[in-house]
Amino acid sequence: MSKRKPLKKDPCPVARALDVVGDRWSLLIVRDAFDGISRFGAFQKNLNVARNILSDRLSRLVADGIFAVQPASDGTSYPEYVLTEKGRDLFAVVVTLRQWGEGYLFEAGEAHSHLRVADGSTSVAEVRVRGADGRALLPQETRVEKVAPTT
Repeated sequence: MSKRKPLKKDPCPVARALDVVGDRWSLLIVRDAFDGISRFGAFQKNLNVARNILSDRLSRLVADGIFAVQPASDGTSYPEYVLTEKGRDLFAVVVTLRQWGEGYLFEAGEAHSHLRVADGSTSVAEVRVRGADGRALLPQETRVEKVAPTT
C-alpha cells in the first residue's frame, strides 16, 4: 500500500483539513469526544476499532492539536483525551456531516440518533453557509480565490 502524499503545504484549506481529519476514524473519535468519551478504552469499545488504529489516530490528533492528553480527572492512572479549542471548533463540521447523513442516508422512518439542545427542549437548527449579512448562500453564489502557482 502506497503512503499518502501529505497535504500540509497545499494552498487549499479543504485539502489541509482533510490531511488532519480526513479519515473516518479521526472524525468518529472527535464525534465520540463531543459525546463525552475521553478514555482510550471507551473510544475502543464504542468504535469497535483495532487498538493499533485507535492509538495511531489519537497520536495524530494529539500531534495536530485536536486533542490534549491530561491526567485522569478521577485520579486513576489512565490518561484522558480532551478536545482543545481547535478540536472543539470541529463541532460545526460534525453537525453538518450528521445533518447531511440524516437527509440523504436514511430511509423515511428509519431509526437514527438525533442531536438535540442539551435541555432536550428542541432539535438543533440546520447548519447553513451564510454571507456577512446573514443571508443563506448557495454554492453558485460563492467563489474561491485561488492562490497563483509559484514557480
